[in-house]
Amino acid sequence: MRTATLGPAERAESLAAMAERELDLLVVGGGVVGAGTALDAATRGLSTGLVEARDWASGTSSRSSKLIHGGLRYLEMLDFVLVREALKERGLLLERLAPHLVKPVPFLYPLQHKGWERLYAGSGVALYDAMSMARGHGRGLPVHRHLTRRHALRVAPALRKDALVGALQYYDAQMDDARYVATLVRTAAAYGAKVANRARVTAFVREGERVVGARVQDVEAGGEYEVRAKQIVNATGVWTDDTQSMVGERGQFHVRASKGIHLVVPKDRIHSSTGLILRTEKSVLFVIPWGRHWIIGTTDTDWDLDKAHPAASSADIDYLLEHVNSVLAVPLSRDDVEGVYAGLRPLLAGESDATSKLSREHTVAHPVPGLVVVAGGKYTTYRVMAKDAVDAAVHGLDMRVAECVTEDIPLLGAEGYRALWNARARIAARTGLHVVRVEHLLNRYGALAEEVLELITANPALGEPLHSADDYLRAEVVYAASHEGARHLDDVLTRRTRISIETFDRGTRCAHEAAELMAPVLGWDQDHIEREIEHYRKRVEAERESQRQPDDLTADAARLGAPDIVPL
Repeated sequence: MRTATLGPAERAESLAAMAERELDLLVVGGGVVGAGTALDAATRGLSTGLVEARDWASGTSSRSSKLIHGGLRYLEMLDFVLVREALKERGLLLERLAPHLVKPVPFLYPLQHKGWERLYAGSGVALYDAMSMARGHGRGLPVHRHLTRRHALRVAPALRKDALVGALQYYDAQMDDARYVATLVRTAAAYGAKVANRARVTAFVREGERVVGARVQDVEAGGEYEVRAKQIVNATGVWTDDTQSMVGERGQFHVRASKGIHLVVPKDRIHSSTGLILRTEKSVLFVIPWGRHWIIGTTDTDWDLDKAHPAASSADIDYLLEHVNSVLAVPLSRDDVEGVYAGLRPLLAGESDATSKLSREHTVAHPVPGLVVVAGGKYTTYRVMAKDAVDAAVHGLDMRVAECVTEDIPLLGAEGYRALWNARARIAARTGLHVVRVEHLLNRYGALAEEVLELITANPALGEPLHSADDYLRAEVVYAASHEGARHLDDVLTRRTRISIETFDRGTRCAHEAAELMAPVLGWDQDHIEREIEHYRKRVEAERESQRQPDDLTADAARLGAPDIVPL
C-alpha cells in the first residue's frame, strides 16, 4: 500500500476532487473520531471526503491526557460495558493497529488506609486485568501487583512517606494524541479518502428535507466549494451543537463541554520510575511519564466560553499543584511548570449535573435525512464510534456496503515497525545518528521514519537537532509541512511536535528556525515567515497572560487577545 503525503499540492487536489463529483460520505471534523470515520468509510470501499476547519486534532484530540485506557473509575461506577469495550480497543491499538504510537505505561496507586482499601482497590484492579485478558487483547501488558510501602517508595522515591501505607501498580497505555490523529488521517488518505484541513463548512446544502452536501470554504487560499455527498457525518465534538444549528433543526441530544487542564514539568522534578494515579474529591489525578517530562492532570469543570481556545486560569493551575503536592516529598512550584494546556471533553448532556459524572458513552443519531451525528465517547473508543457512525450512514445509501474492517487495518508506520526497532543499532550506524535519535523517530513515525531519514540523506543539515528544542530533529519540521499537512508554524510547534508544552520558553526560541525550515515547502517569503513567528509569539504571550488570571472569564478574555493566524 502506498503511503499518503499530505503536502500543499495534495490538499489542493483533494479539495478540487471533492467538489468534482458526488461522494458517498463526507465527514465534517478532523479530530480522532472524524479521522477514524474517514478511515472506516474508505476501507469499506466508499468514496470519502474529510474536512476540518482548523488543523488536524486542533481541538479536543490534541489536548487530552494522552492515555489509552479502559477507565478504572468507570469500573467503580459499574459501567462494565464501557470498560470492556475500551480494554478491547486498548489491546488492539497496542498489539495490532498502532504499536509504534501506543505504548504501555505503569501507574502506582498509593493506598492511604490499611486493610479495607487494599482489598477494595485490589479487587477493582484485578477485575480490570481479568476483563482485559478475557477480551484476548491484554496479554501484552504486565498484570497488577501489590506493593508494601517500602517497595512503593523504592519505585517512587518522590512520594512522602506519610502519604501511603502501601500501593498497587498496574499498567495502561499512552500515545501522542495529535500525532495519532495525523497518522490516522494519512492512513485514510492512503486508502483513497480525500482530506483537507483549514477547510471550513459554512453551510449544509439541502434539497427539501434532505441534506445533500456542504459548502466548504478554503480558509487558506480563499474560495468556496460545494461538496455533494450521499451522506454526511457530523463528527465535530464540542462544536456538535453549533454544526447542528446549520441545518435549522434541534439536535436529538446536546453536547456539553468540560474543561480539563494539564501541567508539564521536567522529569527531574519528580523522582519516580512509574506514573501515579491519585484520588481527588471530584475525580482522579494522573502524573504521567512523558519522555523527559511529566504530565499532571486533569481538572473537570464546566466550560461555556470560547471552544477553540479554552484557557487555563491561575486557579486551575493552583488546584493541580495543591493536589499533586499533597503526596510529594519535594513540592512543585509555579517555577517548575514548563507547559500548560487546556482541552474540552465532549460530554453528552442530560445524564447528571456534575460534569465528572456525565456519560462518556457515545451516541449516533440521524436527525435529518442525509446527516448522521456522532458525539460523546472517549479517545480510546474512537474506532467503535467511527464504526457506529458509518453503520448509520450506510442505512441511507442505496447500495450494498461491506462490514467494518478497521479492527484489522494497521495505521501507516505499524507494518515493519518491530523489525526496524530490532535493527535500530544498524540504522544508527548507517545514518550516523545516535541510536537514541533513531528510537525517537521509530516511536513517532514507525516504519515511516525511513521517509524522515531520506530527507536527512538528501540534506545532512536536517539531521541536526533544533536549537532550543533538541529533542526534535530539523528534518521533522520539514516532514511535518511536506508530508503531514502542517500549514502553519503553530501546527508544527503545538501538534506535529509538542515543543510548545515541553520547553520553558514555549517554543519561542526555536520559532524562527522552524519557520525558515517550513518556508521552502509551503512557498513562504520573508514577510510570511515574520508573520508566522509574530503570530506564534502573540499566542504564547496570550496563553501566559490567561494563566495569570484568577478565573475562567478573565482567562478567556486574555487568551482571546491573540487572533488566529487564519481568522475563522
